Amino acid sequence: MCSNCDYTIHGRHFHYGWDNTNVPAERVAPGSTIFFECHDSSGGQLTAGSTVEDVSTLDFGKINPVTGPIYVEGAEPGDALKVTIEEFKPSGFGWTANIPGFGLLADQFKDPALTLWKYDPETLEPSAFGTHGRVPLKPFAGTIGVAPAEMGHHSVVPPRRVGGNLDIRDLAAGTTLYLPVEVAGALFSVGDTHAAQGDGEVCGTAIESPMNVVLKLDLVKDARLKMPRFTTPGPVTRHLDIKGYEVTTGIGTDLMEGARAAVTDMVELLASRYNLNPVDAYMLVSTCGDLRISEIVDMPNWVVSFYFPRCVFE
Repeated sequence: MCSNCDYTIHGRHFHYGWDNTNVPAERVAPGSTIFFECHDSSGGQLTAGSTVEDVSTLDFGKINPVTGPIYVEGAEPGDALKVTIEEFKPSGFGWTANIPGFGLLADQFKDPALTLWKYDPETLEPSAFGTHGRVPLKPFAGTIGVAPAEMGHHSVVPPRRVGGNLDIRDLAAGTTLYLPVEVAGALFSVGDTHAAQGDGEVCGTAIESPMNVVLKLDLVKDARLKMPRFTTPGPVTRHLDIKGYEVTTGIGTDLMEGARAAVTDMVELLASRYNLNPVDAYMLVSTCGDLRISEIVDMPNWVVSFYFPRCVFE
């Protein structure tokens, strides 16, 4: 729990998808600090005792539950909700899965696969992958947002202009996020917590991990944001930088195809070099490898690069 928090929102206060008619779990004043109990993206369907068969039977109607919503007094359309991400309290358990039909290389990896992770929630030392890989950790909330103005129920899977399933690794402790408010009270919710992720989350999952989150919610009146924006407290990749990177590229007229080529080459490189099953290499790069647009001006070909941190195996 959090002794300095103004409110605690227990895990039973969750919802699936976004709907501006959801009943608030709590009404808070601007400037309130709140302790959230958050679920992983499977909503507890995958546990430390799960097997790959459980991936095939996932109920997609119960994925990405988010804790909330929170009604912030005085929040009005046109304002920005200022979310200061203060602290994560990890659980020590996580999972990564290849879910058939999901992910950047879904056409190449059609069968379910599952990796279970155990890590120290206090020290956050790199977590073991197989017998000789260790993935650096950086907790964050994958889904964080407010309710959209449009009436009705909206899936939590795609990100939106009001936030949601952003899967931005750098929404970590110390970051300040600004979300455009579209309905009275904002109706803020958070969940889908991760212990680590690479930029791109290429297989569709990261190290999915239930954990608790401490956030401060405040208002910036009449901010008129069109999309979310955020400020980081410092460098964002120093947990990965120490040994440098292996980098593959994709070059062509289509950024998506360039991304696929870069990731495919990295999967093949790691599978060959470290004697990994290709689907294991695919899941691994999703947890710690970064997709970057290196060049988007030298028409007609663009360059996408995929960076894999060498510290995982060195």
